[in-house]
This record gives sequence, C-alpha cells and structure tokens, in this order.
Amino acid sequence: MLPRWSRVFSHISRVSHSQRKTELVRRDLSAFSFRKYAKVAAAAIVESSAKCDTNKPEVNLNKMFWSKPCSLALAIDSPNRIEDPQYEGIKRVILKLMLFYSKQSQLIRWANAIYSRVIYQVDRPAIYDVFSLETTFKTTFSLLVLHMWLCLRRLKEEGKEGVELGQYLYEIFNHDLELRVSKAGVNLLIDKWMKELEKIFYGNIVAYDTAIGKQDELQNVIWRNVFSDDGTSKPSDGALPFAMTRYIRREASCLSLTDKEAILSGNFMFTSLEDTGADTVRK
Repeated sequence: MLPRWSRVFSHISRVSHSQRKTELVRRDLSAFSFRKYAKVAAAAIVESSAKCDTNKPEVNLNKMFWSKPCSLALAIDSPNRIEDPQYEGIKRVILKLMLFYSKQSQLIRWANAIYSRVIYQVDRPAIYDVFSLETTFKTTFSLLVLHMWLCLRRLKEEGKEGVELGQYLYEIFNHDLELRVSKAGVNLLIDKWMKELEKIFYGNIVAYDTAIGKQDELQNVIWRNVFSDDGTSKPSDGALPFAMTRYIRREASCLSLTDKEAILSGNFMFTSLEDTGADTVRK
C-alpha cells in the first residue's frame, strides 16, 4: 500500500508544481481547499502562515469530542435542509415523463445531497486548523475517504436501499475526485491514476472497517492514512491522531443515532468544527 501512496501522490504533487510554474495559476489546487493557496506568495509563505495563525483561536484537543453523541439530523426548519421540489399540474406531469420522480433519479439526488455534506466538512479550513493538517492533495483525499467511509458505513445499516444509495454516492465521489485530479494538472494517463486512487480508497475502507472496534488500531490507521508522510504505522505525536480518532468515533455514533429519513435524504450535517474556542470545544 505504501509504495502506491508514494507513487500516486508524489506524481500528482510534481505535476501540480510544474503547472503552477508554467501557468502561474494558483487556483489549480484551490478546488481541494480554500485554506492557503489563495494566500501563497512564493517568497513569504512561512511568514504569511505565521501571521494568519496569530488570529486563530487556540485549539485544546484534549477537551474536544468527549460529549455524548447525538443525532446529526437537521431540524425541520433548518435553512440547510435539502428538499425535493414539489410541483403540481403540467410541470409535475412533464417531470414525471422525464423520470424525475423515478427511484433512480431520487437516489441520485439523495447521493448528491449526502456528498455535499462530505465536501462541506472536508473543503472548509476548520478541519485542517483543528487537526493541524497541511492542505495537500494527499490530506484532502484522505479526509474525503474517511468521511465517505462514515457515510457508507451508516448507509449499510439501512440494508439493501442504503447499499444501493451508497453505490451512487461512490460514483459521485469518483467523478468529483477525477475533476480534482485533473485540476491538479494530471491530464495524461488520468485513468491510470484514478485506478490507483480507487485501490487506495478500497484499501482504506477495509482498514477502517477492521479497526473501528479497536481504539489503538483505528488511531494507527488514521495516523498512517491522514497524518504520516512516510507511512509510519506508529504516531510520533499521539495527540493529533488520538483527537481525530475521538472525532471519527463520535461522528460514527452520531450517524447511527440519526434517523433513516435524514440519512437517506442527506438532511444531516457533520459536527461543526468552525468554533473551537475554549468555551465551545466540548462538542
């Protein structure tokens, strides 16, 4: 697994670096995150990051993600809810003829809604700030896989319907990933690299499924997949992977407590990481 990680991500990083130099376009990698690339100045990246960090609230990882799990379902009056449009008359007849209300069409809409929750959590700066992660293709990919696993794991609890929806969710993820790889500058042999990423995806899913019931093993898997640059299986600094392990376990429990309707329709949101001040870290 480790040679595959190294080969794929070093290639993508190398191509991305070359493209930035030749085209002078910083936004090529901004699809993966909106955290740092818009602020990069080649001669002052360290200085800029330091100035930015002084304005961030202090994060106390030891106090985070200890609270009792609860449902992640959105309230009925939440502005973040995604509802199927209800048309009447001729519009409804036309949409019905166009199979808008077919089971397949509904599953695709639900899968898009669920994936929108995944990228909302992964593409925002908060998760990188809380866990002190760099905004790289590897890190973002790893976080996408981790949150996809949470969703797919929960969908399997709903039996055949959930598994079928999970397949549509994976297809949407795969399409988004292909766009991200392309925007990183990998336009040649993209099918080859997508196959490599697919193998990594399934390898990670199996690893998380195996480790979920074991505290130390899950922490080591998260360290290896998300934090480690060299594939070291044992964390050199246990605080970060331990905190993320608590976060992942809590999210998994919260999703299990979320009702079927909210899960299938995508009307839930992962725990917010936006406000991590001293008074609000126990979420």
